[in-house]
Amino acid sequence: MPTVVRTRAVPATPERLWDVVADPERLPEWWPGVRRVEDATRSAWTTVLGTPKGKNLRADYTLLHAEHPRRLAWRHELEESPFERILSESLTELELEPDDDGTVVSLTTRLRLRGLSRFGGFQVTRATRRQLDGALEGLQELARGWEVH
Repeated sequence: MPTVVRTRAVPATPERLWDVVADPERLPEWWPGVRRVEDATRSAWTTVLGTPKGKNLRADYTLLHAEHPRRLAWRHELEESPFERILSESLTELELEPDDDGTVVSLTTRLRLRGLSRFGGFQVTRATRRQLDGALEGLQELARGWEVH
């Protein structure tokens, strides 16, 4: 099961970051590829992702754990989705740890590959690493904007 961990310091307090990361409606502001969020509650949401060919792809998520303002964990609901043929499990965890310059943000994704996809673990890991790095960059950009205002 590939596990990808990415960490970055963000110049904002955990409480300020929590307001963004704990609200699924704000995912388009910082998570790569998310065009919009539909049917969002605090415990479940659907993201509409953009594909390289300009089409929309929907992905459903369920919140597994929230520990204000420190930790979130969510599951990608794969059943009856285009991702089902590749993945049998996809879990993501976000941790916020205060530090002298703001907050250290850690994103961890654990994937269980299905069928022949198990042989493409390196490619899936690389793509997941890019996605998590993009999310951390998105949070850094938001925090830079907060410093200005």
